[in-house]
Parts: sequence; C-alpha cells; structure tokens
Amino acid sequence: MLEEDFEKTIKVLIVGNGKVGKSSMIRRFCTGTFTNTYKRTIGVDFLEKVQYCRDLGEDVRMMLWDTAGQEEYDTITRTYYRGAGACVLAFSTTDRDSFRAVSTWKKKVEAECGEIAMVLVQTKVDLIDQAVVDKDEAEQLAENLGLKFYRTSVKDNLNVDLVFEDLVSLADQYAQNQEQTRRRSSHTDTAGGESGSVSGAGHADFAGSGTSKKGGDVDDNSPVKKKSIFKTKKDTKDESVAGMGESFTISGPSKQRSGGKKKMKSKLKNCSIA
Repeated sequence: MLEEDFEKTIKVLIVGNGKVGKSSMIRRFCTGTFTNTYKRTIGVDFLEKVQYCRDLGEDVRMMLWDTAGQEEYDTITRTYYRGAGACVLAFSTTDRDSFRAVSTWKKKVEAECGEIAMVLVQTKVDLIDQAVVDKDEAEQLAENLGLKFYRTSVKDNLNVDLVFEDLVSLADQYAQNQEQTRRRSSHTDTAGGESGSVSGAGHADFAGSGTSKKGGDVDDNSPVKKKSIFKTKKDTKDESVAGMGESFTISGPSKQRSGGKKKMKSKLKNCSIA
C-alpha cells in the first residue's frame, strides 16, 4: 500500500452570512490570490489544500466547503454540513447583522454535525473606518461561545493561514479527547457489565459536549462512540458526498471541484426553496 494512502483528510465548513468574505478567505488560503470583485456563492463550493500541521508533524488534506450565506439556500447548504470535522464561523467587521447571526450559525452546524471543533473569525479588519463591531464585543462573543477568536484581513493576508493551521490542531485535540472518552466509557461498561450509550447529534465524524476558549475540551461525563474526524486518503478516495438526490466523488488535485457550480445551478432549477 502506498504511503500517500495514509494521508489524513478533514472536512472543514466555512459558514456565516453572505458577503462576509468566506469565499475570499478560502481562495486566499488555497491559491494565495485575492480579488475585490464579489461573486455570490450559489449553494456550496469546494476547494481543497494539503497543509503541513506542525502539531501533528504531517500533512493533512483539508477539504474546504464554502457555503452560501443567504437564507434561501439554507436547506441545500445544510445537506453538505454532515461529516464535517471542523468549522469556521465568520462575521464581517462592516456588517452588524453578520455578527448577530454567529450564534445561529453555530446552532445550525451543531444540529447537523454534533459538537465539532470551531473557531470564530472576524473578517475585513482592514476596513477599520467602516467598522460597526468593536474588538471588545467580538472578544466577548468568543468567550461566551467558548471559541478561539481570530481577526483577519484577506486583502492584507492577515492571519488567514493561521486560522486553518490552528483549526486542524484543534480538531486533532477534539479527536484525541473523544478517543479518551470512548475508551473510558468502554472500560466502565466492561467493568460494570452494562452496555454503553452513544450520544452526539447529527452525522459528524465525532461529537462531544463542552468547549473552552482554549479549544479541544470535551465533557467526560458524556460518553460518545464515533470514529475520528480524520480519515486517510484511501478512505476518501472514492467517497461520495450526498447531495440533492445525487452524489459526486471527491478526488483529484488540490483545486476547485470542476462542474460543481453547474450541477448546483441545475439542482436549484428543480428545487422549491421554502
């Protein structure tokens, strides 16, 4: 078996209101480019990048899912949340509504994925003269939600790489804590002669309960039994991701999934958005 078959892979969601800069953030991270031209995401878009993780000491293939922030696409985009191991919650310095919506986006992700590794990201901090969210209240929101907080500028390439590098490490901490919890649960069940219970919401690759600002903590009193958030390249080579009545295969080099937008537009024509 080839060594590359053991490359770790993680699915990462980037969610938040429309126009906060989610697509620009992913494009900057994956391709190193930036454009001022706004192009609304229709449904979902997909990019991937192999990133070396210092804490893990190895490469991790990040599958980055860019989701539409408009409410009319909510039913469609939430279909693609499932199976994610990490998430970026984004809001814009210049959009007060996007800041208020952060808690709602967090609940939507947790409803589909269970409790996964998340970070809070403030975008467009270079537009300080247009700011409608101050630093103190943004930090307070992060503390209230128990999330690590990053202030970014895609235009100036400020902290963009750091967000995703730290998120992979945080997700790995979650995975390790999950495994420890599972083992303790298994040991307790064996000693007590009783079958364990499985908890966790949605269809995420792992779930737990409880977070902290440092990230990665789970509640040891809530035993869960799910697989690691990380998969090997071999596991994901022929993996199909469920879509609107059809599926597509994740494969190929680190580039935008070809034909994705065309397929999504075709699906939207046949869908009734509530």
